[in-house]
Amino acid sequence: IVTPQVVFAALVGAIAWNIITWLYGIPSSSSHALIGGLVGGAVAKAGSVAIVWSGLLKTVAAIVLSPLTGFVLALVLILTVSWIFVRQTPFAVDNTFRTLQFVSASLYSLGHGGNDAQKTMGIIAVLLYSQGMLGGEFYVPFWVVITCQAMLALGTLFGGWRIVHTMGSKITRLNPMQGFCAETGGAITLFGATWLGIPVSTTHTITGAIVGVGAARRISAVRWGIAGSIVIAWVITMPATAFIAACCYGIVAIFS
Repeated sequence: IVTPQVVFAALVGAIAWNIITWLYGIPSSSSHALIGGLVGGAVAKAGSVAIVWSGLLKTVAAIVLSPLTGFVLALVLILTVSWIFVRQTPFAVDNTFRTLQFVSASLYSLGHGGNDAQKTMGIIAVLLYSQGMLGGEFYVPFWVVITCQAMLALGTLFGGWRIVHTMGSKITRLNPMQGFCAETGGAITLFGATWLGIPVSTTHTITGAIVGVGAARRISAVRWGIAGSIVIAWVITMPATAFIAACCYGIVAIFS
């Protein structure tokens, strides 16, 4: 079922959706966009028999579980940290967590690469394998690993300010301590998901964590309208990318 045309359609669907959501400053899941695109391209080629439901349902379940886990962990962390530093002045706490945020951000970035980059490697490797370029054994060539690492780093470096602005200030205002707790909660969630072999969305995870630290301060501290818009984007990501990929496959099939 996996052919260059199917993979091409999957990537077009995922890239198109990523660009659309980037233009509107909506943090969407590149992971689920890629999975939706792959499903759409494969179904357009072979019908629903192409879907391995056990793998797909595990991914869909993670749409709910990853932000919920990030929310709970961040909430617990901020309550714990607040209790530990209750006798410190706000100035001292801010200075401490400005430094600690380098650690938490690094851990979160490591978790992001450990989960997200593997999906891109998987798409490239399955294409190579389906074309007989890996021999009889499925594995990820080293050049694929290095290429995906480099592109993920470049995407991080040149990524748009719109997404940064939405995550950093539009959902809730974050001080250094809250940022530390959100990033640490997100990192723990990502490490756990990677260990279990579950492809989750780092975007979903960190959004849930940010909402958690905001809600710990007070419910009204979270801009629920913005959070709701992000959740809507989560829900429609896989169907939208599947539709775009299916249309793309239909066009490609005509000329191939």
